[in-house]
Amino acid sequence: MSYARPAGLPVVDAMTPPVLVLSGPLTHSGVSGPCDALRALLDSGGGGAGRVVVCDVGGLGPPGLDAVDLLARLQLTARRGGGGILLRDASPALCALLDLVGLRFETEGQPEQREPPLGVQEAVEPGDPAV
Repeated sequence: MSYARPAGLPVVDAMTPPVLVLSGPLTHSGVSGPCDALRALLDSGGGGAGRVVVCDVGGLGPPGLDAVDLLARLQLTARRGGGGILLRDASPALCALLDLVGLRFETEGQPEQREPPLGVQEAVEPGDPAV
């Protein structure tokens, strides 16, 4: 007996971004492999949700300049391919280091910069003109 794939799953699969799992220890010479894997995910039609690939950075280990270099190169590779990356399991130390060097990444569970967080309403001062 064979089972047909339930209706609706292809749409869900098309909306779920692929995940690229990154693991350490990192070396400067080991940057090309993840960049090639990211490029392949973008070229194969992966990254259906706005051509975004989720990069799971939880296994990178302690953050350092090799991690910054890798993530900067991955972001550049994604942008050149018409996509973007989203970080998963980024430690507070890694986020602080990326912020320190001036790199901005969106992380899972964080609202996009263009959208206010849910449940936040702007205050209106009496006498403000209607928009």
